[in-house]
Amino acid sequence: MMNKLRVGIILGGMSSEREVSLNSGRNVYDNLDRECHDPIPVFMDGEGRLWIIPWQLVSQNTTADIADHLERDARRIGYEDLSREIDFAFIALHGKYGDDGCIQGLLELLKIPYTGPGVLASALGMDKHLQQKVLQAEGIDVPHSMLIRAADWKDNPSAVRKAVLARFALPCFTKPTREGSSVGVTKAVDEETLTRGIDEALKWDNAALVEEYLDGVEFSSIVLEEDGEIKALGITEIYPQSDYYTYDDKYMPGRCRKFTPPKNIPPETIDRIERCVIRAFSALGFRCYGRIDGFILRDKRILITDPNSSSGMAPSSFFFEQAACAGLLPAAILSRLIDSAVKIHAKKHGPL
Repeated sequence: MMNKLRVGIILGGMSSEREVSLNSGRNVYDNLDRECHDPIPVFMDGEGRLWIIPWQLVSQNTTADIADHLERDARRIGYEDLSREIDFAFIALHGKYGDDGCIQGLLELLKIPYTGPGVLASALGMDKHLQQKVLQAEGIDVPHSMLIRAADWKDNPSAVRKAVLARFALPCFTKPTREGSSVGVTKAVDEETLTRGIDEALKWDNAALVEEYLDGVEFSSIVLEEDGEIKALGITEIYPQSDYYTYDDKYMPGRCRKFTPPKNIPPETIDRIERCVIRAFSALGFRCYGRIDGFILRDKRILITDPNSSSGMAPSSFFFEQAACAGLLPAAILSRLIDSAVKIHAKKHGPL
């Protein structure tokens, strides 16, 4: 019999998105093709320690529930032991230490192939300020933004606020430079909410980003790399219930209307979006797969707002919605992702 690939599904983590990661990892575990893969859940706790956990813990509701059972029901492993436990890492971590190059660097040192881009591209995918600079250099439109460092805000908030208001009309948005799932994002409609928004963003990172308000339709696209070809899996049109695409809109049932394929975007515009997301994927050095978010403005311009080096993997995620639209069941698209990543890592010279 052919040996099955031992796929370590790394979930949990130390970021604000640990519960999103648990949902993603659980769904990957449930849908992985057992004919080819032997799924092994690897839980990262809040202190960054790794544990091999049984199915009974994967099914727990929260990461806190899992943490309560680790000492009794799980097996602790050191980082250096991971290569003896798994052949391949399916990264279901989200946010800091998961999407930002940290876990990718560890896996490179351990010589374990993994899903998604390498260290540098993952770091760019997390840092909203730097990714905008790269995309702009490639001629890709991004929102107008301004970086606010925590030290400058602490030293002279009045001067910073004055500079923001001189540059941006209200409303505008404040957000941490390195967070996901809309954590720490505020819609600023006056000086008071602008101040609160910057304070909130700086609770999550050392710098905050102020971005212009965008009037248009939001979209998201999963981009895949297979056998050297980069293509958009699909496009999803997004209409959040809130003023912007909040954490609750993303993860609470019934809080957002999504159309895959798009309902109101004409075919010629969809073609333009697909070309744009592929350019953004390549410009940032993404490999294997990624999720590229953006806006179509009223003047028909396409702006890339949030390139992600990974994607949520919950049942209702863009990843599985777009796969379903392409006629692919969850097990099939996950297998294609793993196969592609294995091939990419087999051909690399040095770190990915």
